[in-house]
Amino acid sequence: MKNSIDLFKNNLLEKQFFNAVLKCNEFTSEYGLKIKEEDVKEIIKTRNMSLKNSARIEFNGQIITKIIIAFCDSPYISQYNYSDTINELVEIFYNYKNETLDYISDDELIDIMKEYFNNYCQGSLELLEGKVLYKIADNIRHGVKDYTNLDNEKD
Repeated sequence: MKNSIDLFKNNLLEKQFFNAVLKCNEFTSEYGLKIKEEDVKEIIKTRNMSLKNSARIEFNGQIITKIIIAFCDSPYISQYNYSDTINELVEIFYNYKNETLDYISDDELIDIMKEYFNNYCQGSLELLEGKVLYKIADNIRHGVKDYTNLDNEKD
């Protein structure tokens, strides 16, 4: 009986996440972006797997919507690559939330991701994840004061 109650709560929570992500279409349509229901399901699945793989818990489910809102005006995102890009950004976020040892807030990590994605990486998720965020996480682990500095010099 307890398992069925827990399952119902999880499904209710998933439904709330689902609706919140779909509601982002009201904002992102201004940028020519609309996410489909099947894409939302995939993004939530990615979120759940990323949380599991990184041994993290999230109670409010707002990270997906924050990423969508932050990145919807990117010159490197179009309807063609929109859902795939958001899906990958969600996975990258949770991975680097762990890698940065929770030293920076969710909002700051999203801001850093967006800044580098739009500028230094020119829309390359591989460069964002494999070089930029890797270096920032390394800087944090090594106590570099200006951890967003991608140069090799340490403070």
